[in-house]
Amino acid sequence: MQRRSSIWNRGRRAAAAVIAILFVSACAAADKAPAAAAIKAAEEAIAAAKASDASKFAADQLTSMDAAVTSAKAAFEKGDYASALNQARDVAAKAKELPAAASAKKAELAKAWADMSGGVPKMVTAIQSRVDILSQSKKLPAGIDRSKVDAAKSNLTAVNQTWTEASEAYKAGNFTDAIGKATAAKNQAAEIMTALNMQPPAAAK
Repeated sequence: MQRRSSIWNRGRRAAAAVIAILFVSACAAADKAPAAAAIKAAEEAIAAAKASDASKFAADQLTSMDAAVTSAKAAFEKGDYASALNQARDVAAKAKELPAAASAKKAELAKAWADMSGGVPKMVTAIQSRVDILSQSKKLPAGIDRSKVDAAKSNLTAVNQTWTEASEAYKAGNFTDAIGKATAAKNQAAEIMTALNMQPPAAAK
């Protein structure tokens, strides 16, 4: 009797295990179609983002999202549909937000360029005027010698070159590169002004 009971209990446990396995498999299979759809939606969202300003102003985020989709696909191939589904949904949601974020970044950089394009050329003009006056002066102001004037001339040439490169980058639509070069030109100009006992504009400090 006890033997029959033991066999019966083992049989029940085995049946329960089989049912559990079947249940888990059914749940996993149920996630397969939604996961595939989510991956497709994520890829479409990324493609739409790449077609917008995000390709220029959110390139790092797009690269990260491409990697995340690749990870979701790998999980899908392994049969981990739940993980693939969650990853793909997250990517799709973030990708849809990128165009707006990229547009905001573009506007921010455009404003920064407008500010510097109005300020740096004025600094250059002021420095050039100062250098011309000092070059013709027989007696230089205290704290300034001929070597500083010569250095200012040389450095001003570098500023003009950097500013030209910044302008070309901006015209080509490379806003981030343009702002970087413009900032470098502004800082160089501020250093020259300080060396010549000039007061750099507040915005250049």
